[in-house]
Amino acid sequence: MPDPRRTTLADVAQAAGTTVPTVSKVLSGRSDVSAATRARVLDAVAELGYRGRAGRNAPSRPESWPFVDLVLSGIEGTWANRALSGVEQAAEEAGIEVVVSVARPPDDAWLTRLLARRLRGAVLALVDTTDDQLATLAAARLPVVLLDPLRQPPSSVASVGAANWAGGRAAAEHLLGLGHRRLAVLGGQRDHLYSQARIDGFRSAVTQAGLDLPDHRVAHTDWRREQAAEGALALLRATPAPTAVFACSDTIALGVYDAAAALGLRIPDDVSVVGFDDLPEARWLSPALTTVHQPIAEMGGAALRMLLRLGGDVPREAPREELATRLVVRGSTAAGSMSQD
Repeated sequence: MPDPRRTTLADVAQAAGTTVPTVSKVLSGRSDVSAATRARVLDAVAELGYRGRAGRNAPSRPESWPFVDLVLSGIEGTWANRALSGVEQAAEEAGIEVVVSVARPPDDAWLTRLLARRLRGAVLALVDTTDDQLATLAAARLPVVLLDPLRQPPSSVASVGAANWAGGRAAAEHLLGLGHRRLAVLGGQRDHLYSQARIDGFRSAVTQAGLDLPDHRVAHTDWRREQAAEGALALLRATPAPTAVFACSDTIALGVYDAAAALGLRIPDDVSVVGFDDLPEARWLSPALTTVHQPIAEMGGAALRMLLRLGGDVPREAPREELATRLVVRGSTAAGSMSQD
């Protein structure tokens, strides 16, 4: 593979079987390129590790451009609203404007829009980016910061997240302190970085307490309430049933509430529940949800400020920032039996 520091647009064009102007069009988000040619160029960019640089044929991102893009995986729910609030407030303080886009996989139209806009950079929130997409953004010299990345990002991609492992551990310590020994976990998708970190943190506290968290008491679902309720039903029907459930998001916790109601179980008398996020919905539930507070708006603001610090550069060793989480105790947890039967 050519040295990325010396790879040129001509190298990319040769590998893709096209011309330098066509490669430049793709990296500028132009629409007058066939889908097949565009795919070959993106593959070549990723394969060669091309990173854009200033020059006659390379796009540039002047720091005077007044816009940044916030790309969200969806705009439903209060998580997205809080992230937007944090990004927008930090942008206002910096005197720049925010454009909002939605990424709907597997369509990567959001990527083309980013390349075509006159942007200082972009914050990608909960967007499941591929290596090819990140390589294309680097080749176009468009700085990005991943907000709560779903997967471990490359070392060259900046990111801001929460202390997910510590938050999961705090949830377990709280339940163990209340005397619960039959614990269960309902996580998000297995390959999502923050879900696994929360489960690992939870498990570490259980193990340190000399207990076991067997595989049949750890289930995975997507992040929707309806699917979470199905997963929670299976956990709560087990014999013996868990006395406490750690849900890896507040939305998943809503599904646990639904499952408990369907089985005639009372929260927290029959089963305690801990969530993660501390969305407004957590306080609206009855009983109000004990949960791990994730500073979502603050994370959004930190991501925007990090993006501006990057300037027009796409770093080879990017900064990482992790904001603290904390447990918020409400009415959904109570003392449990010390028995582990």
